[in-house]
Amino acid sequence: MPPARKRLRSYDPATTRAAVLAQFGHVRQAVGGLTDEQFALPTRLGDWTVRELAAHVAMVAGLVTGYLRLPEPDKQDLALLDWPFATVTAAGQVDEDTRAFAEGGAVTELFDRTAAGLEELLPTASAERLVPMRFGGMRLGDFLVTRTVELIVHTDDLNDATGLGIPYDRRALAACTRLLADALAVKAPGASTEVRVPPFAVVQCVEGPRHTRGTPPNVVETDPLTWIRLATGRTAWRDALDSAKVGASGERADLGALLPILG
Repeated sequence: MPPARKRLRSYDPATTRAAVLAQFGHVRQAVGGLTDEQFALPTRLGDWTVRELAAHVAMVAGLVTGYLRLPEPDKQDLALLDWPFATVTAAGQVDEDTRAFAEGGAVTELFDRTAAGLEELLPTASAERLVPMRFGGMRLGDFLVTRTVELIVHTDDLNDATGLGIPYDRRALAACTRLLADALAVKAPGASTEVRVPPFAVVQCVEGPRHTRGTPPNVVETDPLTWIRLATGRTAWRDALDSAKVGASGERADLGALLPILG
């Protein structure tokens, strides 16, 4: 995991909190209408069915209140931009935890319990409070930003599996896009390439001559959902180029070797 580093941008705690609640609400409403046949559909996440995927969404949102019920850690161990690089180390445990959580009742009941916990504890919790998440102490405000990534990415997985068209809350989509773009800049520090994900993010990355004026010589541009799919391995770089989902110009505009960011 890259060393700890300062946060590249700030996130308004009230906006992030509202984004998490809104996106969770979108998924909860959609899951409440799924049939047994839809719960049994396959997903693009290995052998998870829609049931495991939906349960995972309830679980990752419920971690917020689960951690708030635990004693506050003595110190912060994890900065926001450490999180994307830590997640790859926990894939096996996440799968085990999800399957165990899914056995705790009907999926709609899991969402109801998670919603009740969020409504009880989240409104009054300070963004500066430390929570004992999987990789160490982390600010609640930062942890909520990571929940926007989990919720948006897995909403997209559910839409891919079911065709439901679950909405993407704009605030959650923005936070998810920005965090993954900033993580790319951490993974490939430099200023030779400009990555644009309008309307939410622009970052510079990749070692090489620094651009100072005019149009950058190396530019990558794509839409938020394509960027998120690239950053999480749902879409391959070459496939995105071939389908014109990504525009890339310049000799340092090939991001294929740097993706995905999240495993």
